[in-house]
Amino acid sequence: MVDNFEQEILFADLMPSVAQISKRRSQGLPTLPSDLPQYRVVRKERRRRSISAFRQGGVIEIHIPAKMSKRQELEIIPEMIAMVLRREGRSRKTDLQLLEIGMELLAKYLPDFDVAPASINWRNMSERWGSCTTVDRTIRISDRLIGAPNYVLNYIIFHELIHLRIPGHDQDFYNYLNRFTDQQKCEAFLEGFELGSQSGGSGVVPAVNI
Repeated sequence: MVDNFEQEILFADLMPSVAQISKRRSQGLPTLPSDLPQYRVVRKERRRRSISAFRQGGVIEIHIPAKMSKRQELEIIPEMIAMVLRREGRSRKTDLQLLEIGMELLAKYLPDFDVAPASINWRNMSERWGSCTTVDRTIRISDRLIGAPNYVLNYIIFHELIHLRIPGHDQDFYNYLNRFTDQQKCEAFLEGFELGSQSGGSGVVPAVNI
């Protein structure tokens, strides 16, 4: 499954052309920051001037002209990643909105529950989609899901809501989980996302020529 839940972001009108970039003067190759998210550079033979970036499979793909030099590539990477992150930031729901989603899901799917979350917050988690602490009724959602389709985000929140009453994943848990519509669609999306992230590894992903 191809995961491309972030809209493709085309920056041809916003970014300088390759010719403009080539005018920059620097000694040696630029050094990239060590804290960049996963990214992959894709060199396109048919691309002449435009540069684009979007997130796919959990990895930010940066498409550049095949003839762009290595120095130009290294210069443009942080700028393009920053643009993708800004775009994602604008689509990021607030913690209050996450809590409101949780309360709506409780009313719709779990009206028989006598417990509600105290808070639902984004959290930097690379190994899990979400987590729940029953003692203080707090739920955390992986920030990898920022920008994901609403039905996927809702599914993960719903999953954690069930853990407010049932800590494990026994049959009772799945009986509740099966109440969620489009469950298979959500699982397929998440599976595709996970496979894309694993194929990218961590940090920089080898460049691809297309």
